[in-house]
Amino acid sequence: MKVILYLLLTSLAVQATAREPVLDRAHMKCLYRYVYTFDTLKNELRDDLLILQIGKEVSKCYSYYTFQCDSLQRTPDGAKVWSELFRRAIEKDGIYGDFPHVRMSTYVYKNYPTGQMTITDRISSQGYCYVDSLHTQTWAMGDSTREVLGYTCQQATADFRGRRWTAWFATDIPISDGPWKLGGLPGLILKAYDEGQQHVFTAVGLERVKDEPIIFNQQDGRNRRFEPTNRLDFLRMERRFLMDSNSFIQMETGIDLLGDEPNQVMRYDLLERDY
Repeated sequence: MKVILYLLLTSLAVQATAREPVLDRAHMKCLYRYVYTFDTLKNELRDDLLILQIGKEVSKCYSYYTFQCDSLQRTPDGAKVWSELFRRAIEKDGIYGDFPHVRMSTYVYKNYPTGQMTITDRISSQGYCYVDSLHTQTWAMGDSTREVLGYTCQQATADFRGRRWTAWFATDIPISDGPWKLGGLPGLILKAYDEGQQHVFTAVGLERVKDEPIIFNQQDGRNRRFEPTNRLDFLRMERRFLMDSNSFIQMETGIDLLGDEPNQVMRYDLLERDY
């Protein structure tokens, strides 16, 4: 089932991105397991698999699972395939399992445009796009070392937009990059976490690739252009959505999911807290 699903989604991904612009070609790819606290009251954890494509000039970091879902939705038969995969997952064991569903919705394009980052993201069903500063973390080097993926990594710490981050980077991989928006060190970041470890990125795979296209997705999963915004406005909208998601859904669909039930409170804070 997993092999068939992988081949099917790979084929759909190729179809969905065939007409998208190629920003660069990757020569290396790093996979990160991303574990985050979804509900701070219940200490509920969720996980994701992030892909970092590294090119000569541009890199792209995104969720493998979200990319699966977006690729399905962009194809003409996407809805049909999605329904069939959902049916199989339910029949299998009653849980989602291999079923593709959105997790981290952020796509990070570093050094695009040159010296900056382009971020695409979504709130509910609406996609947004904004430009951000590149490598704004001011790292303090530590003396500690640890091994990640067989590489000796050096410690560095930085305060970044409301969180104190610890990063472990490998100077044997002289690439100034890392998961999500993190980077700017003299080596690839293979592990990073905030104080309290509500967000933890850990490299689980590293491979050299040959001329793998780094594609800029110009449309969201519903084949709609992203609405331009700026970082702080996006974070404020995202926080309002998390505080009152029912109102957003009701505005989009006309459906009141809660009725007379009280609205859920925000169960976790954003990765960036400086909104």
